[in-house]
Amino acid sequence: MADDEVATRAPESDAQPTAAENVEQSIFPGDTRAQAGASMGEHCTTDRPTPSGEVPTGEISKLGGIDVYISKPADYPHSPSKLLLLLTGGTGVKSANNQLQADKYASEGFLVVMPDQFGGDPAPNSVDQSAHDKHPSVIEQIKLRVGETAKSFLIDMWLARHTPEKVIPILHKVIEGAKEEFADAVANGGGIYGVGYCFGAKYIVILAGEHPDTVAWDQAAPGDEEQGVVKHIPVIKAGAIAHGTMVAKEEIEAVKVPLYMACVKDDPLFPEEVLEEGRKGLEKNSIEHEIQVFSDVPHGFAVLGDYEDPNIKKSQTQAFGQMLGWIQGH
Repeated sequence: MADDEVATRAPESDAQPTAAENVEQSIFPGDTRAQAGASMGEHCTTDRPTPSGEVPTGEISKLGGIDVYISKPADYPHSPSKLLLLLTGGTGVKSANNQLQADKYASEGFLVVMPDQFGGDPAPNSVDQSAHDKHPSVIEQIKLRVGETAKSFLIDMWLARHTPEKVIPILHKVIEGAKEEFADAVANGGGIYGVGYCFGAKYIVILAGEHPDTVAWDQAAPGDEEQGVVKHIPVIKAGAIAHGTMVAKEEIEAVKVPLYMACVKDDPLFPEEVLEEGRKGLEKNSIEHEIQVFSDVPHGFAVLGDYEDPNIKKSQTQAFGQMLGWIQGH
């Protein structure tokens, strides 16, 4: 089976590059060694060049007191729509590429709500990734690596400010606000759909699962053992994610609704062992799911943005089609 075919099992190869190999191997065009760390990569935190001639058509508004980008179908509210929660990578709600991605789903009939998960504090930026496509000299590569070490540190500091305890309550405020503001779209879809990229993928997985009451869910756990453990049912009715970061196998195992995952082969930010154990949990619980593994693409490839490599462009289009088809079919 080809790596980019739809599958319900994890990638066959479990070989992972060593730390030394990660340092010595060539930089994938547009991908930096910050990606080799355990947190987030360059594609999670820096936008690709915006496709020429494309301009976002939605607007920044507020739901539940949180800034959100809202993109509506052209014929809404005259024609029924379905509500889609879109969670971004570290570039956040003001990224033109993320806004255009929301617009693409809106053009397919979804009313898209894309929240600012970071309270106006998107991930630290880096150089324009198009510069990495120009095959830098050895000295330039050394400079890049030094800069990337500092960038990796800044990203880890940023992540410490944006933990589930901070992010999930924000999402709940937005979701409750959306249920009130766009009750017609929620009712028409029989619930809320969710798609997530990079950082946001982790939270779509969480929202698709059943979890015990914890502080992360903005509520305290039961103080009396006799009360038992209260569990939250899934917030979304179906989800689709692309190249998640920091996703735990336990989070995948807790999923209770249909889930599609677009993954990158040998992705250090979504290790195969995590994907494999998560897949086993989905199968054990009889949860409908599909896993698609893309080869020869960088982490972050599915986020809208311009690439020179035709294979990456093709894979980006294919991933969007698969994610769109999944939520449309559920």
